[in-house]
Amino acid sequence: MSKTLRLILGDQLSPRIAALRDLDEQNDVVLLAEVADEATYVRHHKKKIAFAFAAMRAFAAKLRADGVIVRYVKLDDPENTNTLKGEVQRALNDLGLSEVIVTEAGEHRLAADMETWEAAFGVPVEIRQDTRFICSHARFKDWAQGRKQLRMEYFYREMRSDSGILMDGDQPAGGRWNFDAENRKPAKADLFMPRPPRFEPDAETQSVLHLVEARFADHFGDLTPFWFGVTHDAAERALEHFLKEALPNFGDYQDAMLEGEPFLYHSIISMYLNVGLLDARDICARAEHEYRQGRAPLNAVEGFVRQILGWREYVRGIYWREGPDYVRRNALGATRNLPWFYWSAETEMACMAAALGQTKTEAYAHHIQRLMVTGNFALLAGIDPFQVHEWYLAVYADAYEWVEAPNTIGMSQFADGGLLASKPYAASGAYIDRMSDYCKGCAYDVKLKSGAKACPFNYLYWDFLARNRAALGSNPRIAPMFKTLDRMSDERRAEIERDASTFLEALT
Repeated sequence: MSKTLRLILGDQLSPRIAALRDLDEQNDVVLLAEVADEATYVRHHKKKIAFAFAAMRAFAAKLRADGVIVRYVKLDDPENTNTLKGEVQRALNDLGLSEVIVTEAGEHRLAADMETWEAAFGVPVEIRQDTRFICSHARFKDWAQGRKQLRMEYFYREMRSDSGILMDGDQPAGGRWNFDAENRKPAKADLFMPRPPRFEPDAETQSVLHLVEARFADHFGDLTPFWFGVTHDAAERALEHFLKEALPNFGDYQDAMLEGEPFLYHSIISMYLNVGLLDARDICARAEHEYRQGRAPLNAVEGFVRQILGWREYVRGIYWREGPDYVRRNALGATRNLPWFYWSAETEMACMAAALGQTKTEAYAHHIQRLMVTGNFALLAGIDPFQVHEWYLAVYADAYEWVEAPNTIGMSQFADGGLLASKPYAASGAYIDRMSDYCKGCAYDVKLKSGAKACPFNYLYWDFLARNRAALGSNPRIAPMFKTLDRMSDERRAEIERDASTFLEALT
């Protein structure tokens, strides 16, 4: 007779997830449930919802094939309560189970709800730590203890030393911890860009696509063509393709942007990793293997490993350390509403149209498009950071709050006042012009500093500094820019303020 209910969340699709440890295949029941609450707490991209549901169904099928008893609740099940709590309660009632085991949730919202379950259900609820991450909560707490600044670079070095990844004894491979300075080449249009593998939807995935189109037709984004893999085998093929075809050039061009080339040399595996179809340790080890075998240069492999072993683990630590109020921080007092073109992708700014357009189509944009185009614009324009946070959480297939919120609130919008980033990631149009080919086809002129035809990033950059002098004036990393601003004539500063005011008023 069944005894224990083991709940698997939609981003926990790993056979090695903690909730499945010591599974009794003869008696325990594994529960997966598609619930409206999780699909709608922000208006997730249609592709993101479809990917999650299809991957959940594929994982349930894999468990069943391995002899596991699975209770799977589809969204259109007439008995579906549409909450995880309700589905756990219903399973306990229907099956007479006496215990619940679950792996900790990745978001404060759901974690807080889980804490109420034991009292509500009247049975023991064991919440296990998520061991898929390389850095435990305790390890991050120890690292952060007593530090005035929580800089990722120092955390990353400790993770390298702890794990042995890209280490030669007690020294970093190549004698340096960080090769970021070599990873900033602008891409050229004649470079060969390996396309990520595309997977034809099977019958079950097609069923999910029909369901999502029917139930979430008013959500953001294009549902088709749908090419994401939804199984461990597909994710493995995507990783292998990246390691062989794209990793060797990833380092040089990881910051580059090209019109019509949404993927360049990026891995396009973050959505697979973040739901459990790939394993972080395995990815890092295999990337290192490419370097050790001479198939990929160190700057490429180190840059890629830093994103996973360094940045991904670091932002998770920040998220849990800072608590649920972190997403409401607003150190710069930004209050403007998110412009509608973030949803429509209809804007004359070519860089924004490119990043937003591919976000709408693919549920994907790479890190520089997110940070230095859409994020940079929101920062310069003084957009409410919580609205920016909710947008990023909704529109990307790889976005879960533990990874998205620190990237947005801390890195992109500087809304935590510098806890995460040492300076705001603010830039004029010159940066985008240097790292992309967007500007050549833009309605605005990146060379103009003022007037109706000038690139809005140019005057918004200086207006941002002027507006935020009280908060940022003492920051040593941008002190030279304030000196440049102070050397401008009164007429030039008034011109900047006028152009920015005219543009920003038009946003509403």
